[in-house]
Amino acid sequence: MAPLIITAALLGAETTRKHNPNVPLTPEEIAHEAHQAWHAGASVIHLHVRDSEGRPTQDREVFAEAIALIRERCDAIIQVSTGGAVGMTPAERLQPVTLAPEMATLTCGTVNFGDEIFANPFPMIREFAREMQRHGVRPEIEVFDTGAVATAGRLISLGLVDGPLHYDFVMGVPGGVPPTVEHLLCLVRSLPPGSTWTVAGIGRHQLPLATVAIVLEGHVRVGLEDNVYYARRELATGNAQLVERIARIAKELGRPVATPTEARQILRIPRPRKGDE
Repeated sequence: MAPLIITAALLGAETTRKHNPNVPLTPEEIAHEAHQAWHAGASVIHLHVRDSEGRPTQDREVFAEAIALIRERCDAIIQVSTGGAVGMTPAERLQPVTLAPEMATLTCGTVNFGDEIFANPFPMIREFAREMQRHGVRPEIEVFDTGAVATAGRLISLGLVDGPLHYDFVMGVPGGVPPTVEHLLCLVRSLPPGSTWTVAGIGRHQLPLATVAIVLEGHVRVGLEDNVYYARRELATGNAQLVERIARIAKELGRPVATPTEARQILRIPRPRKGDE
């Protein structure tokens, strides 16, 4: 089997210390969690940041500080979020892309997000793709529902992204694609040839979907952004604990865990830019 890429989604925009007291908030805490997750087997760090009050922010300088601290500690791929938080403007959401990280998320569709609407109209998606292209950032296509795969295909046909692409199936958000094996197989079968994919199961669906993804030779995202529990009624001690479990399961199933270097090859990312190592 090809090496397994494990992405650690450290904190997100919605998760707070009321949900789990181990959620990192400051750039220093985020960098520490990133290093621990990398040591446990994560080769990609999916990055959100918070302001001094612990609120979600897309502030360029806060991202720059967190990225610099992570790079001091490990060689993981840093994948910034352009999702931000529901209600942020496109200009706010795009700020970290101007730092030219190796990867950034690109959500390819509007979706009901619980009681809110996560708006991603196609003109905005095009603009995000252009900005990523301009800064040399490899997109990860965020798939909250099946139409996102077709939308990403439109971006390829317009020359705004280079295929084959890497997709992240976010499964279990209320209003998005249901977190079932049947829906996962449907999404996988809808991808263009040569694509790669990750599954991010929300809440209690994280572990079963991750295990299926390992067997199907996909890749896995885990972390406190998506799931604050290690087991029923048992809070996770941190992101590394969730990464360690996936690395252990992969080993039992005979699948090696990708190093950051191997992950860059699989995801078609050039070697780290000068100053990123």
